[in-house]
Parts: sequence; structure tokens; C-alpha cells
Amino acid sequence: MNNQIIFVRLATKEDAIYAGEIVDETLNSAIIRGSGISRRTPASIIEKMETGKAIIAVTSGGEWVGFSYFENWEHGKFISNSGLIVKPKFRNSGVAKCIKNRIFNLSRRHFPQARIFSITSGAAIMKMNSQLGFEPVTFDQITQDEAFWAGCASCTNFDILKRKKRRNCLCTAMLFTPEHIEQIVTQAALADKKQQSLAIH
Repeated sequence: MNNQIIFVRLATKEDAIYAGEIVDETLNSAIIRGSGISRRTPASIIEKMETGKAIIAVTSGGEWVGFSYFENWEHGKFISNSGLIVKPKFRNSGVAKCIKNRIFNLSRRHFPQARIFSITSGAAIMKMNSQLGFEPVTFDQITQDEAFWAGCASCTNFDILKRKKRRNCLCTAMLFTPEHIEQIVTQAALADKKQQSLAIH
């Protein structure tokens, strides 16, 4: 990596030059893992960049490192965090977690009351999701927007999804629910207050 600095930031329209490479690496990565994936096009990646819905990582020398984006569904009731990919030579450097945290925080900032979901077959992403407060759920607990599920049509496992009537597939759905997290924080604060009170007495 030649000790180059990696910048993780909001993607802009100027980052469109990386769209083709992002799409190719996403597909190649899925093939190597032997997993299915909803295929993206360079145009769809550029649209996310131009509308402020993507986080990108690049080196100080202008080399693309990683990417992820969010999309809203059902008028902002649900937000999907998708497309997390890191170029192979930059993996295991902590950049994936940094991108994941940034796209999650960006989603929360724009849609603070939305339920945020992620569908993945990758153990590393599941672990990152769990650390952010996501929990495994059934497919009926995430968006039912037909436009979202239409994106799965290009996945090699789409026939499984259809046979199971969209109840489940080989991917795991994980959901972050703002009210659930707020409840946990409130309970923790009350428990802490109670403990302090006991200590005083």
C-alpha cells in the first residue's frame, strides 16, 4: 500500500470515475466467495454518489479502496445499507469497518427514525452489524417494497427466494430499530442510576 493515507468520506459526482471498478470488484468478490449478489450497474453507483447516498474510501494517490451506499424505502420508513466492498489488497486493514460505520451514521443522520437493514451472507459484515446494534430478523420484518426485491432478480440465488415465497434465502437479514436501541439505552441509564443510589445508601 506504500504507506499511503486512506481517506474515508462522502462520495461525490467526481468519484464517478471509480464506478466501473466498484461494480467489477463487487461481482468478482461474490464469484470468489461462491455467493449470490444483486448486480449493480455503473449508472446506479454514480446515482448514489451524485445524491449523497454513498461513502467512498480512496488513497492520497487517488486509488479507489472501498465503497458502500444507502437507499430509502417506503418513504423513509426503511433504509438499506448495501454494497459494502473493499479492494482485496486493502482488506484486513480496518477500512471496511470504518466505511460501515460512516454509511450507518450517514443513514441515521438523514433518517433518524428509520429502521435500517442489511442483507448479507458475509460473516464479517454480520459481525459489524451486530456491533452497531443490528439483530437477525426474518424477511417479513424488513421493507416489502417491490422495487427493493426486484434488485434480487440478478442474484444467482433468486430462484431460491422465489421458491420460498420471499420468506428467506441464503442471505441473512439484519435490522437496526431506533426505538429498540433507545429502550436499551434508557434501561441501562436506569440501572446505572439505581446502582448509584444503592452505593449512596
